[in-house]
Formats: sequence, C-alpha cells, structure tokens
Amino acid sequence: MIKVGLIVPTLNAGSLWKFWLKAFEQQTRKPDCLLVIDSSSRDDTLTLAYAQGFEVQVVAKSAFNHGGTRQFGVDKLSAMDIIIFLTQDALLASPDAIECLLATFADEQVGAAYGRQLPHRNAKPIAAHARLFNYPAKSRLSSLEDRTRFGIKTVFISNSFAAYRRSALMQVGGFPVNAIMNEDTYVAGKMLVAGWKIAYCADAQVFHSHDYSFLDEFKRYFDIGVFHSHTSWLQQTFGGASGEGLRFVISEMRYLLKHAPWLIPSAVVRTGLKWLGYKLGRLHRRLPQALSRGLSLHKTYWLRTLP
Repeated sequence: MIKVGLIVPTLNAGSLWKFWLKAFEQQTRKPDCLLVIDSSSRDDTLTLAYAQGFEVQVVAKSAFNHGGTRQFGVDKLSAMDIIIFLTQDALLASPDAIECLLATFADEQVGAAYGRQLPHRNAKPIAAHARLFNYPAKSRLSSLEDRTRFGIKTVFISNSFAAYRRSALMQVGGFPVNAIMNEDTYVAGKMLVAGWKIAYCADAQVFHSHDYSFLDEFKRYFDIGVFHSHTSWLQQTFGGASGEGLRFVISEMRYLLKHAPWLIPSAVVRTGLKWLGYKLGRLHRRLPQALSRGLSLHKTYWLRTLP
C-alpha cells in the first residue's frame, strides 16, 4: 500500500482556511500523514489545523524559505512514498482532486505531478486568464525529449497543488534549501534531466488565483529574475523564457479583447513592469543588497543570502 503524506505551509490563513479544511474533509482519498508547517500564525490557523488532525510544526516567520521549509517537511515525512503539497489558498475543487492527482503515479516513470488551477470565482479577468493559460483542460505527460516542443514550459509545475514521488525527489537532491521561489521548477528540471517524467493532471483541480497589484507584479518578476540568474542550467537545458512570455502576452490580449477590453491598458503596463522586474532581477548582483531586498516580494530571502 502506497503511503501518502500531505504538507501545507501556512501563515495566518484567515477566513479562507475554514473552507479549505471543509474541502479537504470531503476528499475521497485522504493522505496517511498530515503536516502543517506554520510560520508563527497569530490567528486561529493552528487551532483549526489541530482539530482536523494535522501534525503542526511551527517555525519563525523569518526562517521560512520556499525550498528549505518544504524540504524540512519532506525530511519529517521520510516514511511516505508520495508527498503532496498544497498551499493554504488553493481550495480543492472536487472530492476526487487528490485521488486524481495520485492516480498519475501508476506510471512508475512519473516523478512529480501537478493539478489544474482554476481561477477563484471572484477573480478579476487578468488573474483568470493567467490560470486558464497556464493550466489547460488537457492533461500532459512530459519528458526531457519534450524540451524541443515546449522549451522552458517543459519544467512548469506548481507547489500550490503538486505531488512528488519521494524516492525521485531525494534522488535529485530534494528541494534547494535556500530558493527565493520556484523550488518546484528547480526540482522538475532536475527530475527530467535524471530521466523522470512530469505529469500534468487536468482532472485534479483546485481554485487558486491572485489579483496582483502593479507593484507586486514587478516584485514577483524581480524574484523570478533572481531565481533564473542562479539557475542558468535550466535555460541552457530547456531554453529561454522570452518565447513563452510572448505567447502569454498575445493570449492575454485576445482574452481581454473578448472579455474585458477596458483592462488592456492595465495589462500593457503590467507587461512592462514584469519585463523590467525580471531584467533587474537577472542583474541583482550589480545592485546593493538593500535595494534588491526593497525590490523583492520575498524579503526574508535577503536576510540570509548574499547577492
């Protein structure tokens, strides 16, 4: 019998947490081990997690790291065969969401799998398009050979709702212990190079989207640029991000023309901010660390990292 663990990083999950737990309670396949890693919440996140049967590990907010904190959880769940990651704002969309995601591991070559993210029902058009673009209705199984077709998109995955074969994860060294973000992309790339496959399961669905402000868009892409500057092997192996970025912009314009044409100027400004943020992130080694921290969305990263 395959043993399955679930890891949920939390921080002041708020009113959405009750709905998250209710959706989890309705799942047809419950994980065998439930772990919340909480960054010192001050609301009722932990009380509700305990009531649901989660084991809770509390860490200092300043100690949270996208890769290191998740690897801490993986090490805690050393007896599990498959480890699922969910974020506190990704609501399971159907009772069989976890069951569908786990079904992809029937293929012994699958090292990791991720589910489809649907926009929240109150998502604005720009946020809705981003989810519909990145998470299509058709499932896909990717191997290293697919890099010639999909380029950098081959390594796309999201830990908002993903699962990993623990043996495959540990074979490639686990999550990077000090990643600013995109620890999932890093591992996906390592797995593909090692001969594993990545499954996208469109039937395993969650509601998850963000209505980012202009400033947050800039800061998020600054951090993506920082990540890419430290992982040049990804682009050398799978190709650059510019082609995928252009495809996204064209798709977004078409979507907004049909659904919300008044938002096209906003989308154009956002595109410019993303480009500028990304370029500055790639050049962050030339900037004072204090400035990099100010431009970054994940500020605690800079408290323990030299540029």
